[in-house]
Amino acid sequence: MKVNAQSVNFVADRKLLDFIQKRMDKLERFHDRVIDADVYLKVKNTSAKENKIVGIEVSVPGNRFKIEKHGKSFEEAVDLACSPLERKLVGWKEKMRKKDGSKFPRDESESLEDESKFSEIYFD
Repeated sequence: MKVNAQSVNFVADRKLLDFIQKRMDKLERFHDRVIDADVYLKVKNTSAKENKIVGIEVSVPGNRFKIEKHGKSFEEAVDLACSPLERKLVGWKEKMRKKDGSKFPRDESESLEDESKFSEIYFD
């Protein structure tokens, strides 16, 4: 997946950028058609410990998901932001599956039930 990372008022090191790329690549497990991700890194000038801000925008066909999280470190904020993004991607994928009317089973147990119904109907 293509990840565009922008850091505001500081220069992000290679280790942080690699971490972000690796974490964004994991999002493809939850939705197979993720187009790209834009990541914004900011440092808020306050005395609070959680002054690192990460904003993530993920594009999928037909929608764009945005989330912003605060943390003590950029790594923590990225992890905090990715959890809700994963849920949003799964929900969007399920919504599109229902909208398209696809009849694909979700897991093996559903496919086995369908096969047993098929054999009862046509082979008995």
